[in-house]
Amino acid sequence: MNIAVPTLKPVTTAAAWRGDQLIKKQDWIYRLSEAQVAELEKLGAKFVEDDPDMRFVTAADYPVTTCAEAVAEWGRDVDTGRGFVLVRGLRTHLYSDALSAAIYFILGLHMGEPMRQNEMGDLLDHVYATSDKTMDDPTALSSKVRDKLVFHSDSSDIVALMCLRPAKEGGASCLVSGAEIYNEILRRRPDLAPLLLEPFHWDWRRQDHESPANTYTSPIIDLTDGVFSMYAGALYIFTAQEYPEAPRLTPEQVEVLKLFDEITYEPGMAIEMDFRPGDIQWLSNYAALHSRTEFKDFAEPQRRRHLLRLWLKRNGARPVIPGFGKNSVVQDRSAHRSSKTDDRGNFHIGVAAVPRLLS
Repeated sequence: MNIAVPTLKPVTTAAAWRGDQLIKKQDWIYRLSEAQVAELEKLGAKFVEDDPDMRFVTAADYPVTTCAEAVAEWGRDVDTGRGFVLVRGLRTHLYSDALSAAIYFILGLHMGEPMRQNEMGDLLDHVYATSDKTMDDPTALSSKVRDKLVFHSDSSDIVALMCLRPAKEGGASCLVSGAEIYNEILRRRPDLAPLLLEPFHWDWRRQDHESPANTYTSPIIDLTDGVFSMYAGALYIFTAQEYPEAPRLTPEQVEVLKLFDEITYEPGMAIEMDFRPGDIQWLSNYAALHSRTEFKDFAEPQRRRHLLRLWLKRNGARPVIPGFGKNSVVQDRSAHRSSKTDDRGNFHIGVAAVPRLLS
């Protein structure tokens, strides 16, 4: 019996872009004004002094006025524009890490609802190398090594990175448009494209060693209400095959996953940017995949490459099917999966701004 193949159309919005064209425009960089920086520094200092519980503090507790339109513009860029924006101008070289983290967390509250990033409940995570492991080691955590990372999606609506200190060498942030990859698959293999809308099993254990299950499921592409959304990273689909409970991939699924990766890494597809101290990158996990080049660190721990990471839920910004991506298994900030009362998360900014020394 022949199965009808759905008619799929290319994405023609601003979310479909090529890196070799976007890099020439520089309109993806938003430069803060002196007045905006002053407002954020004042709010951040108040946050550090107040020391609120990060699980319950709200955007209304730290309102922005001078930065209000900027925050709205970043939201539009992420939701319905190219899918990302780089914000530049904070003077983190003059701040304590706690003040930098406070400013960042306040802006995060205005961009969305913070989500827990691990089973300990941390809301603010750190990309800070504590190991010389490489990513072919199944025990390696991507945020704790210096190895290059493959293109992937994170576990939230928005993933945000703030640079406290860059690497001695390397460590560039790389983004690639999910919509443009999808368009290329439609051009080259329209027969395989519908497979991307079917659910795949993803390796949860390798992403979080304390996860309550080995895998979770999600399609790679969602087209709810005609809005394109993507959740990708074939590495974790292939490693999920190590678990007996995960269904075996079909030859056609393997083929479309390999084609997806092949297109992702073609010259000109991705945009590459170096982080400067104080830079904040807001990125829609539904619009673009991200990766990082290998880097070399300074010898002194206090000079090592150090990024802060937020995962944010942006309610109502984009229609997706229930359980799309990893949202169905990531916990909200005020509630945890276990019935235990001894949360291990760092919920006060002075402690949360310090990386855990994990490998």
